[in-house]
Amino acid sequence: MEDSRIYLLTGAAGFLGNNIARQLVEKGCRVRGLVLKGDKAVKHIPEGVEIVYGDLTDKTSLENFFDVEKEQLVCIHCASIVYLKEEPSELVYRVNVEGTQNIIDFCLEKNVEKLVYVSSTGTVAELPHGEFMREPEKFDLDKIVGYYGKTKAMATQLVFDAVKEKGLKACVVYPTGICGPNDYAGGPVSTFIEQYCNGGNKVGFPGSFNSVDVRDLAAGTIAAVDKGRIGEGYILGNDVVWMKDMFAYISHASGVKMTKIILPMPLTRIIVKVSETIGRLTNKAPLITELMLYNLVRNNAYDSSKAKKELGYQTRPFADTIYDEVEWLKEEHRVSA
Repeated sequence: MEDSRIYLLTGAAGFLGNNIARQLVEKGCRVRGLVLKGDKAVKHIPEGVEIVYGDLTDKTSLENFFDVEKEQLVCIHCASIVYLKEEPSELVYRVNVEGTQNIIDFCLEKNVEKLVYVSSTGTVAELPHGEFMREPEKFDLDKIVGYYGKTKAMATQLVFDAVKEKGLKACVVYPTGICGPNDYAGGPVSTFIEQYCNGGNKVGFPGSFNSVDVRDLAAGTIAAVDKGRIGEGYILGNDVVWMKDMFAYISHASGVKMTKIILPMPLTRIIVKVSETIGRLTNKAPLITELMLYNLVRNNAYDSSKAKKELGYQTRPFADTIYDEVEWLKEEHRVSA
């Protein structure tokens, strides 16, 4: 059955947004993508997407984005500023929180059939190692580490409040990390793989992470449009990957000699302090920060069973994702073939 709806997609030039747009176009759907003016990644948006330039904080530009006459609309809101510092930022708050409120307001005004908000597992308070974290019933900002997670929690609460109080038809997805090919924005995983393959990682830091192939994440987000229940949230996560296993995956996919030295935690903490000090003095991004180290040593186990059951969410083997990402980096001449 043909999908006659128009998909309003924020963050269409981003890593996730680009892949959502690609899958929707392949399904024959009509897509209007919101892109920040001057974003160079716009050239990678798939052909067939109607590009609308605008800003989440500018209601006039959003009026234009939502200006579609007599059409059924759904909205996937995945635009945000990913912020890796702990101190507050007015711009991050305006985009992530106030920008989401603007999207909510227009969805209500334009009687949008469904809003899917892309939140983050950064909004989920950590549980002790050995326990799986599930979709939060409430948000405790004091237990959320990092300002990005706090702003996403505030924005997510706005969505749920609008569902309860104003009749907004919306659900939420909580991705863990994102990886995979077609990362034109140069996210942390592709940057790490690039450095590793080019000889930049002679030793490794301890810890683990949880990251999803962007293609699986895009499919899960799209599935939430029709299968996600109003007022519900769905964690879109993966199995925990330990750094030593990550090195093995990259080396197997690329042929690069495997890094086998994992630094002990006391030495890693010294490196963090030195790295942050150098970063402050040179005004350059540190090699590793306290927040980055926290994200490696924290509990990264999330339960995606709800999304699997209700959305049909699936993830491919992580080794396959890394292989595809390495091959894409070769095609982009970012690592040696």
